[in-house]
Amino acid sequence: MNQDLNKKPLNKKEYFIVSSMLFALFFGAGNLIFPLHLGQMAGSHWFVAMLGFLVTAVALPLLSVLAISVTKSEGVYDIGKPLGHIFALTFMILIHATIGPLFGTPRTATVPFTVGVQPLLPTSWARPGLLIFSALFFIFAFFIAYQESNILNSLGKILNPIFLLLLFSIFLLAFAHPLGAASTQPAVHAYHQAAFFNGFLQGYNTMDALAGLAFGVTVVTAVRQLGKTKPSSNARVTAQAGFLATAAIGILYIGLIWLGATTLAHFKLSADGGVAFNQIVSFYMGGIGHALLATLMTLTCLTTAVGLVAAFAQDFHKHFPQLSYHVWLALMCSVSFITANFGLDTIIEWSTPILMFLYPFAMVLILLSVCSPLFDHDPVVYGLVVGFTTIPALLDMISSFPAVISQSGLGKTLTAFQHSVLPFSAIGMDWVVPALIGTVLGLSYHFLQPVISRVSPSQR
Repeated sequence: MNQDLNKKPLNKKEYFIVSSMLFALFFGAGNLIFPLHLGQMAGSHWFVAMLGFLVTAVALPLLSVLAISVTKSEGVYDIGKPLGHIFALTFMILIHATIGPLFGTPRTATVPFTVGVQPLLPTSWARPGLLIFSALFFIFAFFIAYQESNILNSLGKILNPIFLLLLFSIFLLAFAHPLGAASTQPAVHAYHQAAFFNGFLQGYNTMDALAGLAFGVTVVTAVRQLGKTKPSSNARVTAQAGFLATAAIGILYIGLIWLGATTLAHFKLSADGGVAFNQIVSFYMGGIGHALLATLMTLTCLTTAVGLVAAFAQDFHKHFPQLSYHVWLALMCSVSFITANFGLDTIIEWSTPILMFLYPFAMVLILLSVCSPLFDHDPVVYGLVVGFTTIPALLDMISSFPAVISQSGLGKTLTAFQHSVLPFSAIGMDWVVPALIGTVLGLSYHFLQPVISRVSPSQR
């Protein structure tokens, strides 16, 4: 549509509605624990690491939403469509599986359990406790999504602000009575020389760029419902609302990363941010604060889980209608329950290599989509850029797997090849140069091919 149904500028309330929706879509369990853990690992280098983290955890998710808007996509499938049906479908399945039942959705159960419930249980009850907690968690998620009820969404409008208010209360206490000086805390070895790039890679763990591709259409549709149906107007409103939402998330990240760095004055480097968050809450607010925050975190994570399982079931039913929405929903909740019981540490350990593989594709597809009007959405450009990105992405995945794979004979051979041939492989950025080569070749073909084709055979 070339004209807006609503030609008046949106008011502050309408911008707030869209921004709040985007904030709710992005801010989940991982957005809390990974910045804290990054701060602990970066120590005195927390600020530089934070800058890298903000690129992939804030700027890239905003660009992913803009990519959906600019290309007028109906979801992640359409982002990959210039490369053909098979690639688009495969990319969609991988994205949904990653932010869904394999890693993202199980995390919504394991984080509140690790932070709120596990510290109250005897050590021997950790696994049975997770089994019972995750079973109840996904049963509730299933029935709420099955009924397609708005009750939990309504509760989310109340719970999320209360949760954020309590989080800001912790920030205020931490600023007033810091655990220690972040600038003097020790950093792990990797952050001494490459804090920015390690922070950049840690931003993958939030999965927000992938979520932005999967759920960006929700925001774009909401903007259309407000009358901004012209593509340029829609993109502008989406960008402005997205900037407000991601700026708010970015402020939370800065506070969390700083807070994580200060904990080293009192606590040892934790295995994950869930443990660190539990330590911080208990230190500042005691048992009552811990119980309240654990309860709110469980409920807010439940709202996120309902959105994830429902979106997964809807998208898969659309592309694979042989199974009903409710069957896909049951499968999603069942697999998420099974995955959750491997535990938070295992989920993080095995999700990292998958993210190292998917994120380069997501980044180049997001940038290509945003810039696609400049080269008329030419599939040749898409093909060359993605094609040149494939090998480095595969090698990054293999080298990031747990030792059983990465330290095998084949794993060591491939990693040695990777480090000897591809620039920046030591910092996980070896896909950048190949992607740039593919971009140059693709754009050269796009802009020179019409000129060459106009030359007559005799002139050649």
